[in-house]
Amino acid sequence: MYETEVNNRTEPSSKIPADVIKEFGKLAGVVQTRTTLAWSEHCTECVWPVCYSTCDLYSPREDGKCRRFIDGMVRVDCSEAINSYLLKIRFKRWGKLWSPGNVRLHSTGQAEKIERRDHQIGSMLYQLPMPAGLRKALTNKRYGHKKKSASRPTNGDDGLPTSFLLECYNPQLHSIRISLTMRSVSESRLPFQELIALAPGFNRARIPISNVVRFLNPRMPFNIELTPNDVLEGTTLYFGLMEFVQEIEQQSTEKTKLAKCVIWDLDNTLWDGVLVEDGLDNLKLKPNVADTIRELDARGILQSVVSKNNYEEAIQAIKHFELDEYFLFPQISWRPKSEGIEAIARQLNIGKDTLIFLDDSQFELEQVKAIYPEVRVVNALEMHTLLKMKECQVSVTTESKNRRNMYKTEAERRNIEEDFGNDYMAFLRHCEIRLSIQHMTQENIDRVHELTQRTNQMNFSGQRYDREVLIDILAKPYLNTYVLSCEDRFGSYGIVGFSIVDSREPRMTDLMFSCRIQSKRVEHAFLNYIIGNYIQELGKDFFANYRKTSRNAPSGKVFPDIGMDEVEVSDGVTSLVFRKNKELRDDGVITIIAEAIPLATN
Repeated sequence: MYETEVNNRTEPSSKIPADVIKEFGKLAGVVQTRTTLAWSEHCTECVWPVCYSTCDLYSPREDGKCRRFIDGMVRVDCSEAINSYLLKIRFKRWGKLWSPGNVRLHSTGQAEKIERRDHQIGSMLYQLPMPAGLRKALTNKRYGHKKKSASRPTNGDDGLPTSFLLECYNPQLHSIRISLTMRSVSESRLPFQELIALAPGFNRARIPISNVVRFLNPRMPFNIELTPNDVLEGTTLYFGLMEFVQEIEQQSTEKTKLAKCVIWDLDNTLWDGVLVEDGLDNLKLKPNVADTIRELDARGILQSVVSKNNYEEAIQAIKHFELDEYFLFPQISWRPKSEGIEAIARQLNIGKDTLIFLDDSQFELEQVKAIYPEVRVVNALEMHTLLKMKECQVSVTTESKNRRNMYKTEAERRNIEEDFGNDYMAFLRHCEIRLSIQHMTQENIDRVHELTQRTNQMNFSGQRYDREVLIDILAKPYLNTYVLSCEDRFGSYGIVGFSIVDSREPRMTDLMFSCRIQSKRVEHAFLNYIIGNYIQELGKDFFANYRKTSRNAPSGKVFPDIGMDEVEVSDGVTSLVFRKNKELRDDGVITIIAEAIPLATN
């Protein structure tokens, strides 16, 4: 929605490329509900009303306010767009888009009716013959009503949107940077701000609502601004949706994300009672909770605690119930529980989308969900369903049963690492890391299957193999498989990596590692070893496939680190090459123990 009362210009959509028009319609049927924000033209340097008489840039509109866009807000009718039109804006210096913010959601059909009615009323006010003074009064009254309605607090029972969605076509040949700012009206808090780069052509940016709620309560009055950065006079942008939206969750072909860690609240979740009020002697462990914790541990699912309590007292209570050995990196303080969730994910080095959080308080569950929507939250009343959840149906192997102890050993490594200060390579050498390389067999295929299902941050192909597919891979003579195990002076990491090389080219088609060996140079050592072997035996360049994602991008730096060059990108997969006449660099940190694996080429 926009200031239809003072913006009556329209243009056809024929000037916009057909492929861009198609993009504006792509979310039809996906956006389920949306807001109808009341966008208007504003000035970044506004000191109303003084500036109307002192500013050289003041250009009056019909309502007496300042015209901050060269042509105003030009409507481009576009039936393909979700709101049936686009707004063409030619920016003047200091011009910005502004709207009172709210998260009042309407169905797309209802929202379109609201906007259509607003356009009809605005057009009528603009076109009807009447004295200028009356037109000005009616126009100001109409927009004042829209602004007041948009500024009303929303009902706390209504659901929040999933994101703020910005659609924009940039017809320039260069990128435009635009600042999105959301600022609370009543609270003196830092505003939410995000710099959005609009590349030439169509752009769609989603700002998760979880990012916004860290800075303001979206149910209370706030303002929204979109401000171009350092643009020339006359810079033109076409805007589609600029709204908070709820989108239908897209049908995913991926399997359920398996849980890697269950995080427990304490009071009225792990035990009946409140520790600081009832005292330790009056607490009683919830029925079956100890058995549930032990079963999760046996499945290799890690566990931790996030609780608002006094740390020493809470730890003593956990020890009293003989459960302290099961909880890694417990976060017990009076800070928001979302901060504890983040700390656990960081210390375990796992994604938040592999966490399950149990709490008896719906407020705490909603707080965590608002900040980290990817975390699966479960009310403590549903604890009895935990072991039956799809997320907890993991493969159980000898190694998974020992996973908790592996993480405790890793904590010991970190303590030793601190003694080496900034000399990280010296610390790695002190660890005496040994990498064992074997081929996949019927004996280790279950652990390989588990690894392919769990790894995310260091999965360079994005593949998640079913056991039957792994068996088929074993039957192909030209596919060489590599199963990696690791240990050091502190203990064993178990099986930590898997790779497939098509020896006919040769090309590494799959490479994945457990996050437990991240930053330990294991991936560098393996790639150096495998590339060197193939080049020596076959005398050919060595290729690798890499499907880059936001999750594996930091680990993907290993490829340029060892000297691989990018050849091409096709269907989201980057083809990399290490030329046969290039020198490999081995830092000597890792000792490799490898069984002989024939480099079959049939």
